[in-house]
Amino acid sequence: MRKLFLGLAVTVGSLVFAQEKTETKSKSPITFGVKGGMNISSHTDGNEATYYWSNYERKAKIGFNAGAFVNIPISGKFSVQPEILYNGLGSKIESTINFDIPDARMNNKETFSLSYLSVPLMLQYNLLPELYVEAGPEFGFLLGGRSKGDLTQISNQDGASSTQSYSDKIVKDLFNKFNFGIGIGAGYYFTQNLAVTARFTAGVTDIYKYNTYDAVRNNALQVGLAYKFK
Repeated sequence: MRKLFLGLAVTVGSLVFAQEKTETKSKSPITFGVKGGMNISSHTDGNEATYYWSNYERKAKIGFNAGAFVNIPISGKFSVQPEILYNGLGSKIESTINFDIPDARMNNKETFSLSYLSVPLMLQYNLLPELYVEAGPEFGFLLGGRSKGDLTQISNQDGASSTQSYSDKIVKDLFNKFNFGIGIGAGYYFTQNLAVTARFTAGVTDIYKYNTYDAVRNNALQVGLAYKFK
């Protein structure tokens, strides 16, 4: 795992170093750590209501992320931080399907979950010794996913309803295996080892492989803790 971190960091670090060579080199050592926290994820609007449903709304979903990182100083204030994370993304969906017959409709409440192995590559700048801001790309690789929810058929005449629950794995062949996003964030070390972190990652690629309508992209706000081994 350390070889993976170092290989990713060297590529970006060499480019940044060419611009920062006039700064004093940092004597800080390379440090390894672990991190984890909460994801508040959502998907961009694919405009589905226009095509299939009379109502189709995506809402935020709670998930989590966890993994490891290495922080590599490249100058007095700059460092590169490659990470490898499990990333639970997705969204909650509420939709209504109107049947051809006017006396019934179907309501769907669904939790749509996607799991990724994510590799962020952050360039960090220390505003203060304990406070940094960061930005950089995130590369994701789809591990799997699941759709779980309730379908409720409702009569428009007497209001009678029946509900059926479902839980199905996604068909991975319908999804792009690779996900790309851009992250921006900050962190504060309130001890030498322990930090609180926040990052927003905006998706660039469509999650669907054969989507002919508006692109549906992953977005996520991540809030958590990081621990450096020193």
